[in-house]
Amino acid sequence: MAQEGRNIDEQVVVGEQKGSVEWAILKRTRQLNNTASEEVLKLAEDLETWEKDDKTKLIVTQSAGDDVQMFYDGQFSSLNDIYTMYWLCYHIHTYKKTQVAIVDGICNFGSASLMFAMKFSVVTEKIDFATLEASLGFHTDCGFSYIHSRLPGHLGEFLALTGTRLNGKELVAVGMATHFVPSAKLVDLVARLWSLDSGDMDVVRSTIEEFSEKVELDKDSILNKLSIIDKCCSKESEAEGSKEGNEWVTPIMGFLKQSSPTGLKINLRSIREGRKQTLAECLKKEFRVSVNILRGTISNDAYEGARALTIDKDNRPGWNPATLDEVDDEKINLVFLPLEDDIELRIPETEDNRWGGKYET
Repeated sequence: MAQEGRNIDEQVVVGEQKGSVEWAILKRTRQLNNTASEEVLKLAEDLETWEKDDKTKLIVTQSAGDDVQMFYDGQFSSLNDIYTMYWLCYHIHTYKKTQVAIVDGICNFGSASLMFAMKFSVVTEKIDFATLEASLGFHTDCGFSYIHSRLPGHLGEFLALTGTRLNGKELVAVGMATHFVPSAKLVDLVARLWSLDSGDMDVVRSTIEEFSEKVELDKDSILNKLSIIDKCCSKESEAEGSKEGNEWVTPIMGFLKQSSPTGLKINLRSIREGRKQTLAECLKKEFRVSVNILRGTISNDAYEGARALTIDKDNRPGWNPATLDEVDDEKINLVFLPLEDDIELRIPETEDNRWGGKYET
């Protein structure tokens, strides 16, 4: 039975049910792929209902894009919206039923944090993923300090700092996605998933594998340069980029120099701390950092980045401070400090209270 989605300006959530399969489509008709405020609230509500419903066995989610402005243009204007996003990320990472995410386009920011947390993530040759937050004066959040810190070597720091893009094959190769399926096969895959009356992990996996292809990295893939990346990120030095044969580093260094110095320092610390933190600890930390950044606790770079890159689009952000050397590490510490107790992120500590901790309670 089709369920009518909410229309919020240009974004909608469309839900459908067929037998024991629930289908959620996060759709933004004219903007890049992202989960905006109402979509997050609706998805959180649906996922709780489906997890508690004995008739529901499989959840499939499709995403259509990302909109950088969600934190800045009033769509994510309240603490409730931001809190619910982090709270939802935890529940998707720990969801009790089998989920399949299908991503066939640009996938950054909010939508990426939801899609790659699912048990199965299907990507195509059309996906374009990057963590671009540092270029906006923000930080890699919504669980990505947990995800990136568990990538091979220092790849996580590299991606968070440089905004380097990964394609579908690369996402599967590093374990962020589970299957690569050519876009032309998605219609058939969707039809097969619709026909399933099972949430059994092995059954779902074998069904996806009927359409997936073995991943072979392109010769010039960034993943073939992991040893150099490890040297660069572990030494915090530009020296590797100046060596013969490492010319590919030059444009990346240019990106770094255009990014918010404060954002770079926050991102590096958050990813490195994430290696020793649980998922819940990472999300609590990221929520604190997000609130402190949006409060302008030490800098207004997040707003300046949004203005320069997504609103006025003059591509000339006036970072303050303007260089890494000017960033005060003691001030960086302030962004990681706990919030007031009544607005700290509440992660459920027991199964009995699994869906507790909502913002309104």
